[in-house]
Amino acid sequence: MNDERTKVLVVDDDVSIRDLFGKILKKAGYAVETSETGKEALEKIRKENPNVLLLDVRLPDMSGTELLLRTADSHETVKIIITGFSTEEVGKKAADFGADDYLVKPVQPEELLSTIHNRLAAAEQRKP
Repeated sequence: MNDERTKVLVVDDDVSIRDLFGKILKKAGYAVETSETGKEALEKIRKENPNVLLLDVRLPDMSGTELLLRTADSHETVKIIITGFSTEEVGKKAADFGADDYLVKPVQPEELLSTIHNRLAAAEQRKP
């Protein structure tokens, strides 16, 4: 189980994705918040300071990559793009905009959890 203080913010305009990821993450012991829009996510990021951001590429008010740029100062936050488009260009663009990783929908629960776990471990090792 993970430390309950490990907070994950799931940002996706699809309620079924938010609900599914929320259930998977809560069952694994994470504290979960969700947002439907980039604007709502920015407010929650400022208030909650999540450890992990799971960002859909397509949001109603801005792209996930734009949201990445707006959170560039959150260096300790693990940022993972979730997309339905699997191309090398999407992966490169996500990395260029500050994503630590990206996952392609449909995301399997094991893949979601292992990616978060591995990225959190890598972030922990980078700390002085």
